[in-house]
Amino acid sequence: MTNDNDFWLSLARQLASYRQQLRRPFIQGILGGQGTGKTTMCGILCLILKQLGYRTVSLSLDDLYKTYDERLALKQQDPRLIWRGPPGTHDVELGLTVLHQIRECQTSVAIPRFDKSLHAGAGDRTTPEIVENVDIVLFEGWFVGVRPIDPAAFDTAPPPIVTEEDKAFAREMNSKLSDYLPLWEMLDSLILLYPTDYRLSLEWRKQAERQMIAAGKPGMNEQQIEQFVNYFWRSLHPELFINRLVKSPTFVDLVISINPDHSFGAVYQPNNV
Repeated sequence: MTNDNDFWLSLARQLASYRQQLRRPFIQGILGGQGTGKTTMCGILCLILKQLGYRTVSLSLDDLYKTYDERLALKQQDPRLIWRGPPGTHDVELGLTVLHQIRECQTSVAIPRFDKSLHAGAGDRTTPEIVENVDIVLFEGWFVGVRPIDPAAFDTAPPPIVTEEDKAFAREMNSKLSDYLPLWEMLDSLILLYPTDYRLSLEWRKQAERQMIAAGKPGMNEQQIEQFVNYFWRSLHPELFINRLVKSPTFVDLVISINPDHSFGAVYQPNNV
């Protein structure tokens, strides 16, 4: 299946159908690494669903980051948390509160928002968005729906999990995933945006940074990008966590394969592989 209007319309109609069957707001999880198109997907689906008469709100895992001050305190406790992003840097209770309020059909709900440009790029919470009578939530993020794995998997982990310190960090991030399970239980469905090679995320990030620099905006150099992406792979390595989910009809409802040029490849349900 290709990335065209028919696909988007079909997917939007499916979400609308789920909403009608549930008779309460429907929460769609979208899992994908850097550059897989999560934001684009949410934007397009929101537009189509609005035309179909459904009130849709997009919520990112990024919107649930702890405040700047809370993350400063966290970094002092654990200097390994040099960037926001890994498990433990989010306010899970805030996410649960918001999704519960929407599911209980509260008329007006404050959706948290996060501004990554604040504090010289460290980011912080900004003014919440007030939404009313939500029908569908698109909850996206780089590890939305990801579950803890057997710690023994890190004994023979792929690079950049190399040293004993790397393995200890990976095991700790794995254990912190347990805190997010109540949030994943709120999902009615999970879509996985699955690159044909997880290493494409690094190339896509480099492309994005080059474009920003060309446009006169600040961006990271190649070495900084590699350090940044490797940091995320050390915390939750795609080969260890995402590859398991691709084969799991228990947790994933739809897999969309992403080609190197960002186009869609195969679209399938895990149990139909």
